Amino acid sequence: MTQPPHDEPTAENTEELREQVEQTREELGQTVEALAAKTDVKARAQDKAAEVKGQAATKAGELKEQAAYKAGQLKAKAAEAGAVVQNKLPGPVKDKAAQAAGQVRAKAAEAGQLWQDKAPEPVRAKTSLAAKAAQENRLWLAAASAAVAIWLVCRRRKG
Repeated sequence: MTQPPHDEPTAENTEELREQVEQTREELGQTVEALAAKTDVKARAQDKAAEVKGQAATKAGELKEQAAYKAGQLKAKAAEAGAVVQNKLPGPVKDKAAQAAGQVRAKAAEAGQLWQDKAPEPVRAKTSLAAKAAQENRLWLAAASAAVAIWLVCRRRKG
């Protein structure tokens, strides 16, 4: 016969022995389940992939919020810079700019009519799609334009 381990008390009767055996079986079952989980590489990889995917989605949401915030800041700065520039322009320059803008609109209308008359249909269709995309994304276009304008103003101040 083998001797019981020193750290576990021996059973004094059959009922205690049965309880110890049942407890040992339960512990052994839990150990086997834990080992099986550790050796299931596919399940562990899927769990890790799901975890990384969740982290990426969270980070993407944070970056999207930051981008929207920065775009708002750029838009505000561009509006401020535009107002500063407009306030500093003398009256005759403003009048001349308005006159030039009117001429540009008239020339653009002429060019548009010429385009309608001369451009092939497939080219007009693709151009129409591009114009629609620009209209749908005008906030981003405005932000990019504002960023360029700010950059030019800052560059001119340094130079």
